[in-house]
Amino acid sequence: MADAPNETKQINFTIVPADDATAAATPRTYSNFCAIAHTPFDFTLTFCEVTPLSEEDIAHAQTEHVVRAPVKVRVVAPVQFIPQLIAALQELMRVYSDAYGSGPQGPMQGPPQGPVH
Repeated sequence: MADAPNETKQINFTIVPADDATAAATPRTYSNFCAIAHTPFDFTLTFCEVTPLSEEDIAHAQTEHVVRAPVKVRVVAPVQFIPQLIAALQELMRVYSDAYGSGPQGPMQGPPQGPVH
């Protein structure tokens, strides 16, 4: 029996990154800082690389109270995507913690203390 014209089928699938020559050629970008902003519709994650400051950078930061870091990549994601991103990061952090016994600053003890950028 054929499906009715207005009937929709549910298809379950998993999306994975393509493992081909173009994926291997995609450059990786290092970042050690992420600024996060949002609108009612999306979140913007701006990844930067903060390097050690020169004497001139320190003097400027003392007067301006700002340190500029080069933007490496900016990712805009819809609000609906963010809960899955958070859940995936939490799960991977749990797996990391189980495998290595601690986070980068020592044993994982819940959310980080202090400001989160």
